[in-house]
Amino acid sequence: MISILKEFAVFFTVLLLLALSFTPVDAASPELLRAKQEAEARGYILFATHDEIVAMAKKEGKLKVSSGLNGPNFKPWINAFKQKYPFMNDIQVEGIQGKDAHQRFALEIKAGEARGWDITHIPIELGKAYPPYLMKYDILGMAKHGVLKIPIKMIHPTERNILSYTTTIHVITYHRKVISEDRVPAQWEDFLKPEFKGKKFVVDLRPSGLAGLVPAWGLEKTLDFARKIAAQQPIWGIGNSRINAAIVAGEYSLYVTSNFSSVNRAMSKDPMGNLNYKIIEPVPTRVVDDGSGILNTADHPHTALLWLEFLASPEGQEVIDKYEPLRASVFTPGSFIEQMIRGKKQSVVDWDHFANSEEYHEKILAAYGFPKADK
Repeated sequence: MISILKEFAVFFTVLLLLALSFTPVDAASPELLRAKQEAEARGYILFATHDEIVAMAKKEGKLKVSSGLNGPNFKPWINAFKQKYPFMNDIQVEGIQGKDAHQRFALEIKAGEARGWDITHIPIELGKAYPPYLMKYDILGMAKHGVLKIPIKMIHPTERNILSYTTTIHVITYHRKVISEDRVPAQWEDFLKPEFKGKKFVVDLRPSGLAGLVPAWGLEKTLDFARKIAAQQPIWGIGNSRINAAIVAGEYSLYVTSNFSSVNRAMSKDPMGNLNYKIIEPVPTRVVDDGSGILNTADHPHTALLWLEFLASPEGQEVIDKYEPLRASVFTPGSFIEQMIRGKKQSVVDWDHFANSEEYHEKILAAYGFPKADK
């Protein structure tokens, strides 16, 4: 009798071990299930497992993305994404550049005419216009619980469904043969010196660089600086790429303030090496750059979730640093900008400032006196 009981004990032990070995690895924990219920109570959708998202994405197999980045990123992204998810057979990524294009697209979304798009680019100056038209996925909650592998700081802490996977810093650029290194401003206030009055430097009428000083300086000090900059009678221009190209050509000597990615693109097209840059502290650092979100009219929302996760991954970030170039998120350890500004005093444009960027831009333009671009 005792031997029979021992045999049954061994048998049931084996069954228990087998049962445990077949427990799904991606099963949701009680804590995650509670998070799912809390998200649903707030009107959000939270998937309990990554496998669940992948299974639904397999039924979609397509994706259409509006991106604020440059075209050279798109093919490497698509190839890497398809390698990770071979069932993806139709991925379209289209760039959208310029304030006019952004405003048109925002109006199309509001009018319900942006059908066919899954992911929308959200420019920082229009950050408040998009949330009502986004899918209520709790991306933040899924990232916190490991369902999506996305650095938490890349995700809007209150909207929870907007992601920013790039970082922009602003620098000054100059033509090294037109202005000597020792004359290039070493601090922002140097631009207010008498020697720089009267068409001595270029200021962009899209004031994202100057707006990037608000976190460190406060709005009033930044507006006072903007008024003083305008009193210097600078050359007014529009667009980082256009202005940096003019610096390379020797048309202008000095530019306040360019985004760093644009500087690198211009330097790669400057065979004479005339273009140079200087980092001035506090460094305007948009750790939350332009955003991305999934439209509530998306036909392929689950594929869109996987795409956003991919862009935030080391593989996606590597493509941005290589082809944008050098604009991967500061929240990606080892990214170029993360290393470049380490230890420097920064003026950090985070999610709180993202929401107010449009207001900053409008007030800075008013402080400038609403000038027009010089021909």
